[in-house]
Amino acid sequence: MIMLRLKQLAGVLLFSAIPFTAVKAIANSPLGESLQRKMEERKTFAVENSSTFKALAGKARKESFWYGEDRPRWLGPISYEYPSYLTGELPGDYGFDIAGLGQDPVALQKYFNFEILHARWAMLASVGALIPEILDLLGAFHFVEPVWWRVGYSKLKGDTLDYLGIQGLHFAGSQGVVVIAICQALLMVGPEYARYCGIEALEPLGIYLPGDINYPGGALFDPLNLSNDPEAFEELKVKEIKNGRLAMVAWLGFYVQAALTGKGPVQNLIDHISDPFHNNLLGSLNFIKVVM
Repeated sequence: MIMLRLKQLAGVLLFSAIPFTAVKAIANSPLGESLQRKMEERKTFAVENSSTFKALAGKARKESFWYGEDRPRWLGPISYEYPSYLTGELPGDYGFDIAGLGQDPVALQKYFNFEILHARWAMLASVGALIPEILDLLGAFHFVEPVWWRVGYSKLKGDTLDYLGIQGLHFAGSQGVVVIAICQALLMVGPEYARYCGIEALEPLGIYLPGDINYPGGALFDPLNLSNDPEAFEELKVKEIKNGRLAMVAWLGFYVQAALTGKGPVQNLIDHISDPFHNNLLGSLNFIKVVM
């Protein structure tokens, strides 16, 4: 059994290394050299366009309702001495920094990078937690375990999880929870680390990204060309971080709900709507007191 697990782990590690190995191989190949030459020919023009766009984006921020000294603040009309180092340059800056974490401009940029990273993962994870439970409740698909927190428990029991309930469709679903965790770490942390290292990371493949590490842009990161309009793009940045913060708070709710009720968030919502006076946080806490 141990040998089988080791073979599975080796297979997952090999599979996870394929993207990085492929990038390196292409970059060092004649094809990679050709792509780099073509990119260098276009890069001067792309840099000029990028500089022009950044200037327009800066102008859009100055004129936007969501940026600058006159932007909305977290206490609204209530008088408060907001930190002077929060000037409204970053999307979603409501002057909230009661711990003083952003006093150092370098640290502020780092914390914003971490925040938007977690916000994006939280939004994706929310979709991953909600959609299977909704599909299962609607009867569209039958999952071995549709509730997000029970999936790990099912893997600990040794269950095989099929994607979308389709029998036999289980790439990682047939692996153990440790193997899956390692695979996720490699596939998630690796690309994010490459992005964090700088937008030049893909230039060996002939790919020029015109933005920064938080908003790289280009065909890979903006296939719908949402950044073509600088004014709309600056507003979309604010919408993204606001929805991302909401998703992070939602995950705190998912954790608490799972601990208190043992159910998924969709079932909790259905129960609350059906009987809001009993199925709520206070009702759950009272139930725990009775059980204890």
